[in-house]
Amino acid sequence: MDALKRKAQRIKLLAFDVDGVLTDGRLYFSDDGREMKAFNTLDGHGIKMLQSSGVQVAIITGRKTQLVAKRASDLGIEHLYQGREDKIDALTELCGKLGLSLDDTAYMGDDLPDLAAIRASGVGMTVASAHYYVRAHADWVSEVNGGMGAGREACDFIMRAQGTLDDMLQKYL
Repeated sequence: MDALKRKAQRIKLLAFDVDGVLTDGRLYFSDDGREMKAFNTLDGHGIKMLQSSGVQVAIITGRKTQLVAKRASDLGIEHLYQGREDKIDALTELCGKLGLSLDDTAYMGDDLPDLAAIRASGVGMTVASAHYYVRAHADWVSEVNGGMGAGREACDFIMRAQGTLDDMLQKYL
């Protein structure tokens, strides 16, 4: 068994950045200044499956919007940290709250503010469309771009490593 799969077997928390990971990274604003984001349903279902398998999920994002709060609520994500550019500090704070070590976490981000959390977590994850420097430092890179199901790939990777993916998929046959 390879070292990355062994690391993924111990993951108890997967934390996601939003813009560029759970969205394609573009920011949409209406004429009246309202922000809009497009989330991928593949990511949403993967997050629900991962939570059902026993892995907790968090969102740590530098921006603060009601859209992200609603998405987190809709997916049953209890751990939401918005307005946090200090991703590693937020992740460390959450680990302390949950009694986890950073080795028990996976973090998925796409840009330089995510880099310290990616490098410090047990499994540092990123998307195919991430900044080249982030991709170079991640343990795992999705095949698809952010906002296009990359979060689902990450969830599936962790469940496959932990031996829970097949049981989750069997429910749909």
